[in-house]
Amino acid sequence: MAPDHIAYGMRASYGMTHITANHIAAWERGTARPTANELAALAAALWCAPGDLMGRPRTLLEHRLARGIAAEDLARLIGLTLDAYRRMEETGHWTGDAIQTANLGSVLSLPPSDFIAITGLQDELARLLTEAVSTRWQAHIRAIAKLVSMERGELQEPLRTMHQEYQSLMAATLSRAGGTTASGEDGQRYIDNIVGHFWARLGED
Repeated sequence: MAPDHIAYGMRASYGMTHITANHIAAWERGTARPTANELAALAAALWCAPGDLMGRPRTLLEHRLARGIAAEDLARLIGLTLDAYRRMEETGHWTGDAIQTANLGSVLSLPPSDFIAITGLQDELARLLTEAVSTRWQAHIRAIAKLVSMERGELQEPLRTMHQEYQSLMAATLSRAGGTTASGEDGQRYIDNIVGHFWARLGED
């Protein structure tokens, strides 16, 4: 469909009286982005789901739009007031309690990496992973599994491999330094990107 036809459909059927062909063209070029309501109307005009028009969703708003859930419905299913939910969506700062957080992941079917990023738990995950690779990974698997809502069995091989990788880096550092240091640039770089290593081992971006 041509931009002017899409714009006409959004105006005539979905009340988007301000939409012109220029809006559609700008969205197609990526020089502008539709609002949540505009995206919903655009998807309806094109007979597709909002998620079909988006790349991989990253934010709470994008995940909600991709699943076509109204903010009112999501807030109710999570156990939040609409105002509280909208504040979290607008600021990108999740402040829900443990039950609300679990409900969010379940309702939106969030992949573990997105769940951790959206709920602001990335620093805690990094802390646990750093302790796991630098000490005994087995002692931390339960806490990590709980944090990312995964079974411990799924995490055994990734954590074992990461522990081996980090310990190998540290052993090489000690060898080069004559045993006088317990850290090095290679090991620090590994720790700095430890969450990325973890998702890569799990097959996530």
